[in-house]
Amino acid sequence: MPVTLAQAKLNATDDIDVQIIDEFQKSNDVLNRITFDDVVSGAGNGATLTYGYTRQITQRGAAFRAINSEYTPTEATKARYTVDLKPLGGSFQVDRVLNRVAQAAETAFQMRELLKASSAKFSDTFFNGDTAVDANGFDGISKLVTGTSTEYLPLSNGVAAGYLDWTAINTQALAFATIAHIDAWLGLLDGRPDAIYLPRKAKALFKTVASFAGQYSVDRNDVGQVIESYNGIPLVDPGTKDGSATDILALNTRDADGAGAGGNITGLADIFAVRFGLDGVHGVSMADGPLVQNWLPDFTTAGAVKTGEAEMGPVAVAVKRTKSVAVLRNVKVQ
Repeated sequence: MPVTLAQAKLNATDDIDVQIIDEFQKSNDVLNRITFDDVVSGAGNGATLTYGYTRQITQRGAAFRAINSEYTPTEATKARYTVDLKPLGGSFQVDRVLNRVAQAAETAFQMRELLKASSAKFSDTFFNGDTAVDANGFDGISKLVTGTSTEYLPLSNGVAAGYLDWTAINTQALAFATIAHIDAWLGLLDGRPDAIYLPRKAKALFKTVASFAGQYSVDRNDVGQVIESYNGIPLVDPGTKDGSATDILALNTRDADGAGAGGNITGLADIFAVRFGLDGVHGVSMADGPLVQNWLPDFTTAGAVKTGEAEMGPVAVAVKRTKSVAVLRNVKVQ
């Protein structure tokens, strides 16, 4: 059955696995919200870990008809997609002397840093993943939403076709004009999003805009973290990439006209709204297997240097409906 990290924690029998899942939840908003469809089996003796699904591309409408006339046939459009599951994690090595001197503190430290890196890697791939760049990962929502009807102010061959400037919003009138764009963008979705993900600089300005409009609030989530919201929708900065201080949602510099004559526009943010669910954006994992596993160094056997590991998955992300995720491109925040 579909599982969240919170449900996986209840089913975990190993105390370390419980701590690992808890760490993923606390450090990663996406992992705390996403549901994993655990249906993939290792067909062909494990040679194939592919999840196939049908994505709804457009919705259909309805119409009245005149008596003695037929309806004009119209169909909702769908397309077939597949995604390959990949394991995510890492390993570390600890000398038995260091483990003994530090009384297992070194092992705990290395495991904690591995979990932090794995969590950041999942978030980075969730937004920015591109299998053309890293074949061992999966495509992220930025790539999946490109060219769809939920891409607001889309790029044209990498060119910023217009942008919104949030850097000079200092009146209520300007804030309400900006809110009109934000609500038009959110209106592209097929339902209320569970979260809005944005760079930290964009988040600061978003809070200003929301405050002017009386739509800013502060609350706490189920793991005790402070959550700032716009009209009840959490505003979340996904943090930095694994092993660096680079933001997962980094600011962009884009050509204004594609030929250089218009100059470059700097400090542009891409902002994502996501509706999680098995009919929207969700994770994919293996059937009848743990979502998270760990292997602690075994210092009871011979050998001076021991290896520890932690792993999630294999996992991937699927988008069942294009209207379950939207991106607001080219917001100038710096």
